[in-house]
Amino acid sequence: MGKYIFGVDIGGTTVKIGLFTEAGELKEKWEITTRTDEGGKYILGDIADSVKAKIEEKGISADDVKGIGMGVPGPVKEDGTVIRCANLGWGIFNCAEELSKLTGFKVKAGNDANMAALGEAGFGGGKGYDSVVMVTLGTGVGGGIIIGGRMLYGVNGAGGEIGHITVNEEETVTCGCGRKGCLEQYTSATGIVRLATNTLNNTDRPSSLRNVQYVSAKEIFDAAKNGDDLALELVDNFGRALGKALSNIACVVDPDVFVIGGGVSKAGQIIPDTIEKHYKENAFHAVKGTKFALAELGNDAGMYGGAFLILSE
Repeated sequence: MGKYIFGVDIGGTTVKIGLFTEAGELKEKWEITTRTDEGGKYILGDIADSVKAKIEEKGISADDVKGIGMGVPGPVKEDGTVIRCANLGWGIFNCAEELSKLTGFKVKAGNDANMAALGEAGFGGGKGYDSVVMVTLGTGVGGGIIIGGRMLYGVNGAGGEIGHITVNEEETVTCGCGRKGCLEQYTSATGIVRLATNTLNNTDRPSSLRNVQYVSAKEIFDAAKNGDDLALELVDNFGRALGKALSNIACVVDPDVFVIGGGVSKAGQIIPDTIEKHYKENAFHAVKGTKFALAELGNDAGMYGGAFLILSE
């Protein structure tokens, strides 16, 4: 009988868990609530109970479980130590070791954006490539760097935090990280809406966005696809900020491909096309040909990454 792997993706409200075969096939997925009360002390116990219940339900022998790969929304060192995770209430402790004690299985952990990158590299938009940089455009901007098929953790677990590269030294508004002028402030869903709202409030330029009750990133990209001048300018500014930042990242990492994911990427091909245009304008000649692709695994990428982390051991 083949071995099984569990891929776990811890979010602020729910924990996604997937049961995978050794061939990387997702057999089943489910969610449990993330109990963040009392400093998140119940989270790992709840995951362990859910994994044990699934093993029992499926009649899987403990010997046939190869391990658990877990994504955490915060910095995680290569040995599984979390360096504070505000969303979960966690301080500094080894979450991989702790879950391993609770389940009896081998556990590997990593930052959730890095895990999503690993999932896309192994099974999604970056499949077939050795070196992948994934950009996750959601409420914030996350990133994950895979080099030679391995996740770049960094000494402090902060490898791939590309959302906090400084792109504007003149910015007066503070980023969620406490600094100013971060990439996240211009290219996240929240950032795009902030810039759109500022433009709509401070100019009298005509735009179909003025007829929208709640301007969202989706509305902005939809308006741009329909030829709205103001929306096209906003999307172009978004692409310029991200394209330029990725051209700098390429000078350091030189990946095969940039994979663009997260909620904003659902706008489709307009995203990589706009970013790639500005990337090529700014890129060092040796890295001008880096490919761009859309992520393919959606919200399951983190679970796939967890499975791939165990499979690639």
